[in-house]
Amino acid sequence: MEPIPSAHVDTFARDHLPPREQWPELVFDLPELRYPDRLNCGAELLDRTVERLGADRRAFVTDDASWSYGELRDRVDAIAHVLTSDLGIVPGNRVLLRGPTTPELAACWLAVMKAGAVAVTVLAAQRSHELRTVCEIAEVGHALCDAATLDDLVKADVPGLRVTSFGGGSPDDLDRLTGPWAGRPYGAVATAADDVALIAFTSGTTGRPKGCMHFHRDVLAVADSFSAHVLRPEPDDLFAGSPPLGFTFGLGGLVLFPLRVGAAALLQQWNGPDQMLAAVQRHRVSVLFTAPTAYRAILGKLADGEARGEPWDVTSLRRCVSAGEHLPAATWEAWRERTGLRLIDGIGATEMLHIFISAADDAIRPGTTGLPVPGFEARVVGDDGTTPVPDGEPGLLAVRGPVGCRYLADPRQQNYVRGGWNLTGDTYVREAGGYFRYVARADDMIISAGYNIAGPEVEGALLRHPDVEEVAVVGRADEERGQTVVAHVVLREGVPRGADTVDRLRAFTKEELTPFKCPKEIVFADALPRTPTGKLQRFRLREAPAQPEERAEERAD
Repeated sequence: MEPIPSAHVDTFARDHLPPREQWPELVFDLPELRYPDRLNCGAELLDRTVERLGADRRAFVTDDASWSYGELRDRVDAIAHVLTSDLGIVPGNRVLLRGPTTPELAACWLAVMKAGAVAVTVLAAQRSHELRTVCEIAEVGHALCDAATLDDLVKADVPGLRVTSFGGGSPDDLDRLTGPWAGRPYGAVATAADDVALIAFTSGTTGRPKGCMHFHRDVLAVADSFSAHVLRPEPDDLFAGSPPLGFTFGLGGLVLFPLRVGAAALLQQWNGPDQMLAAVQRHRVSVLFTAPTAYRAILGKLADGEARGEPWDVTSLRRCVSAGEHLPAATWEAWRERTGLRLIDGIGATEMLHIFISAADDAIRPGTTGLPVPGFEARVVGDDGTTPVPDGEPGLLAVRGPVGCRYLADPRQQNYVRGGWNLTGDTYVREAGGYFRYVARADDMIISAGYNIAGPEVEGALLRHPDVEEVAVVGRADEERGQTVVAHVVLREGVPRGADTVDRLRAFTKEELTPFKCPKEIVFADALPRTPTGKLQRFRLREAPAQPEERAEERAD
């Protein structure tokens, strides 16, 4: 497919796309995924939605305010005018966006889209050296930053970076700059459907971050595939979730999916399950996005509330999406038993923008991730990355669809895309009926004495024990066996760390699993190491041994 003439004046993003022969094969089987050559996703998400459903609908909500679609459009247009007329941003310029999850940050993102620039949204928790690296890789020249998170960006001391803050009241604050532009419509730049709209940096646990470039049509494609066909939101829904907008899981769940159907999103920072439950109860949230870890924490709080005679009201929830890490069947079953709702599990990737395997309602099979989302294809291949393996045998997950991996000038493109398919780095089994069951991250498979042991399987067993709050299982190098199985366990409050607890956990897992899969070593920890987006940092557990007094190895029988 020949590229559509770009609207970008600054051609950096297009110039640094991988060579065409390294792109994944794109699939546009669904009619709704065949977009016109000229497409601006900001205008489609906002302006077209207003045209269809009206300006009075609520768009973004906080504890203190509610923005209608008309108010959001006015704010976005004023910011877009500032970007182009006051700050001199031209189509194709990269604009860093930084701040907590707020309507203002989302409005900045939409304004960057309408102005034809390229959004580089980062986490509010990222530190100066991380911000400097991102700006260097993407050659970022402008930044819009919440005043509350300004310090680390200033400390990053990025050469030539022009920073405009918002929410701080300074003379050159974005809020003041937009004043003269209030009420003046902004005509969105006529970007090409395959102009780069955003660069999302991976939240990987090791190595230099990779910038994943996604087009304007990609932004709409994830809404018109997973959201439209699996999640199936309604215009009266209120979305909420814990992932930040710098995480593509959060961008989709809190901006793209609700705006595409004219629904609303609750945009605010949450600190723990109590605040999340309070928000669900107060605002009557109907669609929730978060990770399995959070669902387990919420379950604990629901039980506590019932025990105190002060139950939480979560009856407004109708769709709950879990992604970001493996969802154990035990967590799925516990959520169904407690709430009556079936969690929608899914696997996505920054490289793929959002979820590409999932299932909802009667299509769910607990313990499996699900089926390829309409518009996507998936298969399991061998170590060569191209040869399919038979159903029932583990291999590498390969996927293709209307979106795919395009790294920003990065040689690792050739590792992720092979033979036109995206290799996600996950080990999966395709079961009868086409369902895909997660086994492990490809680099998390433990090989001990010739046995392949999937850490998540052992984790799932330990999580069924009532004394276990969280667990992560990794392999430790061993001269005799190659690797041994080590379980890092966070115990529930009040459970003692000691030999008796170790014996109970080990006996329990031996009842649950084949003996060779059971942990040789159990390490008690206060918490598990995670990235700012909540992903478990297994490499830290493999590399950093626990304190001797917190380690309990299996004694000879």
